[in-house]
Amino acid sequence: MNYDELSRQIQRLAGGGGNVASHTNCMTRLRLDLVDPSKADAAAIKALDGVLGVVEGEQMQIIVGPGHAERLRAAYDAVSGDAGSAALHINVDSGDAGPDPAEATRAKVKARQDGPLQRLFRHVGNIFIPIIPGFIACGLVAAIANVWKMLVPTVTTNPWFGVLAGIGGILGGALQFIVGHNTAKEFGGTPVLGLVAGGLPYMIALKGVPAAEGAPAQPLTIPLFGDLAPGLGGIIGVMVTAWAFAVIEKAVRRVVPATLDLFLVPVTTLLIGAVLAVFVIMPVSALFMKGLTWLLVDFALKTGGVVGGFIMSSLFLPMVMLGIHQGLTPLHAQLITDHGFTELLPILAMAGAGQVGMAVAVWVRTRNDRLRGVLKSALPIGVLGIGEPLIYGVSLPLVRPFITACLGAGFGGAVIALGVQADPFGAGALGLSGLLMIPLITAGHWLWYVVGWLVAVIAGAVLTYFFGYREADVERVYGGDGAVTALDVSSGR
Repeated sequence: MNYDELSRQIQRLAGGGGNVASHTNCMTRLRLDLVDPSKADAAAIKALDGVLGVVEGEQMQIIVGPGHAERLRAAYDAVSGDAGSAALHINVDSGDAGPDPAEATRAKVKARQDGPLQRLFRHVGNIFIPIIPGFIACGLVAAIANVWKMLVPTVTTNPWFGVLAGIGGILGGALQFIVGHNTAKEFGGTPVLGLVAGGLPYMIALKGVPAAEGAPAQPLTIPLFGDLAPGLGGIIGVMVTAWAFAVIEKAVRRVVPATLDLFLVPVTTLLIGAVLAVFVIMPVSALFMKGLTWLLVDFALKTGGVVGGFIMSSLFLPMVMLGIHQGLTPLHAQLITDHGFTELLPILAMAGAGQVGMAVAVWVRTRNDRLRGVLKSALPIGVLGIGEPLIYGVSLPLVRPFITACLGAGFGGAVIALGVQADPFGAGALGLSGLLMIPLITAGHWLWYVVGWLVAVIAGAVLTYFFGYREADVERVYGGDGAVTALDVSSGR
């Protein structure tokens, strides 16, 4: 496929570069947000070599298939002169030319995700999604180093082992700067000031200064709070600080003459932002992080044990539906930064395993060719941790399988929680799920994760086979002849 030529033709037929407000990609599609959809020639785009289909609308979705979508988006970046955002949505097509249950269900779910809280968490997602490739790369390198150390304990004296481990730790050491940069960019501030904002809460100077030579450092103290320390407030503190920098920068720019902008705006932003960060944001963020960690890790997981693991795994997919799951990303990142892994992520990953079990049961029971076509595309990548096609294409439209998949996930989460209670472990990076998470699990604890995943798959399959599948639901969604009737996810009709 000639991606450069195809992207030029797509831009021309979409109404020109001025008619494309933004673009992104998913697993199978290039997505163009159009200013005026009537200016786009969908039929002509569909006829282009390499295009498998087109979904019309304010966001035109050009289906080119797995592997091609990312490369086409990169080519479109060059043609448009503007880098598109990272992949935010995952979609697998059923291959049927008729209406798509996954798209219809996705539209209904997304329509319910437009409250202030959901919008806040979407900002969080936009900040962290571009970092995920780095999490995966560094996490896998760190995993290789851990395996090497486990097989050859004396390898720690080998200088090349230090190099390998250092590569795996690069992102962890620079995470606050990257998050600050991305936060400023997300909220319209100057990215380099966001980078500075990311480093501010981690300054070594916040430890205090020695009272006298050879004496312990005299700490910096905040009234009503106590002593400061580098990293106080964690990644959430960095995000809030960088957001505050963006707000201050915009406010200062409105009152500063253009001729003095370069000199006054950055330094004023930095000084005001630093005072606000040190005296307000860092202390408050530290209390928030401490409370969130206590609730989810100490109370729900370590104290709640198997019950806490069951509840968290069972509720994760509903959190995805509500659009609030991205709110946990900073906590995962902070846990990885603090002690090398996040024990929450393997538990929440069981939600995908429950969906896999659900899909196996539906495959065994159904004879509907269209539903089988969806499963054929969605199940293999579901095993690898990409669960959205199974959610929006199968379980959620059918309703009951969604419930049994969530409950099946709970059993896997209970197993993982039992292992964490016995000897804490977790995932050393974000971005991978399903069986692909195995290399990221803390060395020596992979078996707990595999057993939990298998338990979730089996439980999801058994519950769906006996309680979650109804032929009437399949007829309602996919129709006996392949036609799709109206979906009503909220009522189950």
